[in-house]
Amino acid sequence: MDWRPARLPRPVKDDYDDYHDYFAGRALMIDTWTVAEAKAKFSEVIDRSASHGPQTVTRNGRPAAIIVSPEEWERKTRRTGNLAEFLGKSPLRQSHLRVARRKDRPRKVEL
Repeated sequence: MDWRPARLPRPVKDDYDDYHDYFAGRALMIDTWTVAEAKAKFSEVIDRSASHGPQTVTRNGRPAAIIVSPEEWERKTRRTGNLAEFLGKSPLRQSHLRVARRKDRPRKVEL
């Protein structure tokens, strides 16, 4: 039995993903990408957005963009109902809230 640790594969230079190459050989499923990673692997980011959900692209450690599949975008932006239905379902409808309107005249503006 060999007591030495297994030799990990050497990272490939200039692929912007050395950490994931060195550890776990790209087996990690990530949902966050740096701008450089997303640029280098844009097709993979798009594929993962379709199969694993929204993918976050960060710049300087802060979220800069979210990449989602077209189906997810349609689901999120689909309008359900109209304003009258929304206001009709409001819990404030039963509160009997009365808003008094001010009786002041508009101020005079010199042009």
